[in-house]
Amino acid sequence: MLEGGCHCGSCRYAIDLEALADVAVCHCSICRRTTGGTHVTWATVPVGAFRWTAGEARRYSALAGSDRYFCSDCGAQLALWTALSPDTIDVSVSTLDDADHYPPDRHIWVGSRLAWVTLDDGLAQEDEEIYPDA
Repeated sequence: MLEGGCHCGSCRYAIDLEALADVAVCHCSICRRTTGGTHVTWATVPVGAFRWTAGEARRYSALAGSDRYFCSDCGAQLALWTALSPDTIDVSVSTLDDADHYPPDRHIWVGSRLAWVTLDDGLAQEDEEIYPDA
């Protein structure tokens, strides 16, 4: 089981998996503006494997069919669900207790990245995000 939570500890979650298989760095403008960062690293997990264990994350719908979950106390962005992939939920890798163990395998929404962000890590790059089941 994997565990994580927000900065202040009000919101905690668990993921009933041994490891993460899909970890992507998102450069879209919505992720940047909702976090204040240049990008967000997300891990995609089955909805059924994810559960809140403490606190109640607040939900924000940045777009129709897309819900972002964050701590209403410290503001940490914790998870993202989209109707484009309804059986999965994305978890902010940096909020995992053992985030060092889950490096990204690709960059998504590279076409939206800030012009001064240089990607030279050799990872695959997608101009948008490719949803295999969409």
